[in-house]
Amino acid sequence: MDTFVSLCKRRGFVFQSSEIYGGLGGFWDYGPLGVELKNNIKRSWWRAMVQERDDVVGIETSIIMNPRVWEASGHVQTFTDPMVDCKQCKHRFRTHDLKPNEKDELRCPDCGGELTDSRMFNLMFKTFVGPVADEASVAYLRPETAQGMFVNFENVLTTMRRKLPFGIAQIGRSFRNEITPGNFIFRDLEFEQMEMEFFVMPGADEEWHDRWIESRVGWWTDTLGVRKENLQVREHAKEELSHYSKRTVDIEYDFPFAGFAEIEGIANRTDFDLKQHEEHAGRTLRYFDEASGQQIIPYVIEPAMGVDRCFLTVLIDGYAEEEVRGEKRTLLRLKPELAPIKAAVLPLSRNEQLVPPARRVSDLLRPHFMTQYDDAQSIGRRYRRQDEIGTPYCVTIDFDTLEDEAVTIRERDEMTQARVPIANLVDALREKLGCW
Repeated sequence: MDTFVSLCKRRGFVFQSSEIYGGLGGFWDYGPLGVELKNNIKRSWWRAMVQERDDVVGIETSIIMNPRVWEASGHVQTFTDPMVDCKQCKHRFRTHDLKPNEKDELRCPDCGGELTDSRMFNLMFKTFVGPVADEASVAYLRPETAQGMFVNFENVLTTMRRKLPFGIAQIGRSFRNEITPGNFIFRDLEFEQMEMEFFVMPGADEEWHDRWIESRVGWWTDTLGVRKENLQVREHAKEELSHYSKRTVDIEYDFPFAGFAEIEGIANRTDFDLKQHEEHAGRTLRYFDEASGQQIIPYVIEPAMGVDRCFLTVLIDGYAEEEVRGEKRTLLRLKPELAPIKAAVLPLSRNEQLVPPARRVSDLLRPHFMTQYDDAQSIGRRYRRQDEIGTPYCVTIDFDTLEDEAVTIRERDEMTQARVPIANLVDALREKLGCW
């Protein structure tokens, strides 16, 4: 894991937030390559969940909402974790993360010291709206994006003229005051979520839940390219279900530091949220069913995941090391649509004859793909750099280019090469990249 974290910093994927001041635990910044990969993940999710479907629309809601939203949703009362402190080293832990020792007593995993009694800790960040910081101005940074979609149910239903079943999707930042953030970007205090609330007729919820579980597993394997053997689907036991859930299933990935852990949850939230907001807001949040002539409160199926944890999963699953002609080669086997850089332009050397055509090729590709121009060090070292950041194709300009107006396309995984005329280069790369 240390090797992997080092790669992320060295190659510009992820940096510690405010690092020059010692950083702040649970907060991270995404570098030039990281933000491209992150945006590609979000585009892929949006394309699958909204663009390619005729029964889902998108929305974007505010991070700070009326605090009554969180009272109605149950977060003020129930969004808590049990916490303990070590009396000796003063380290703090989530009670759920601790395992009993041989004597069946909970001890500090760091020093073996005695722990305090467990107490509940609310995970929401509290803030104030207005010039006076008092109880009347208390607000919260949202711990999930879902409630923004529930409170806009009536707005979307009316303006978009939707019929059941239909969904509302959203990508946005959320904040949770985690007791023990850690494992790099696996558990953060500030993170980005991709959630969708799919509203269905009561009685059709279980069928739709199964359909969404199958669909979401397929997105991880077929679209993102995550290896099936590293995934599992886990059913929540009754005692671990959230207060709103009838049934929840997690898609889990086998992380090297944690074993199988959640990367996406698909929950049957029943009609809990709309009922709560209807009661607390004093507004009717119902759907008129023309077939029965009745006003009903829909049930909701919710696929929800974190962008940051997906980012981590994709990088870990694509990371590989192999030996090539006696040397170690590190590469990221990312799907081309996810790769931060689609094509790198590499002149064979900095020879003054090669630079102009190389720059011309770079200018040709830039409007169509995310590209990178690299002329530092030997061509072999530059290939290795591009392999390490997941670039699927390198375009090499050599002395033959001066004669035949052609370039060499080198493929990342198999390292095969093909000669292509510059005039056909954009179309050739589009074909190789598949969806571009």
